[in-house]
Amino acid sequence: MLPVDSQITFLYVTDIERSAAFYGGALGLPLVLDQGLCRIYRVAAAAYVGVCQRPRTDSEPKYGLILTLVTDDVDGWYAALLAKGVAFEKPPAHNPDYHIYHAFLRDPDGYLIEIQRFDDPHWADSVR
Repeated sequence: MLPVDSQITFLYVTDIERSAAFYGGALGLPLVLDQGLCRIYRVAAAAYVGVCQRPRTDSEPKYGLILTLVTDDVDGWYAALLAKGVAFEKPPAHNPDYHIYHAFLRDPDGYLIEIQRFDDPHWADSVR
């Protein structure tokens, strides 16, 4: 099995400040990384919830949820899943806005799955 270092469930939200007040304030989850329009909170040792501001659209299937598997081996996962016939919506690429390297695919029910590596040194510092 290829390695997974942690797991993040990302939720799209329409008001990042309202969501930050809920997850960080009301629920008391510690903020791990503030990326501006995305904020990641620790739920457990290697489990996180991220909230990302994004306008609502009905054109995306299963809008509002991304299951993110965090690993240093994005390319290994990509190659292994391609070899099993899994189709990707987006092959591995760098995202300079969030300092990540990631790929996207969907599960059989249409849920979005992201395989991601953080290139942001703040992530490594915060999860130690």
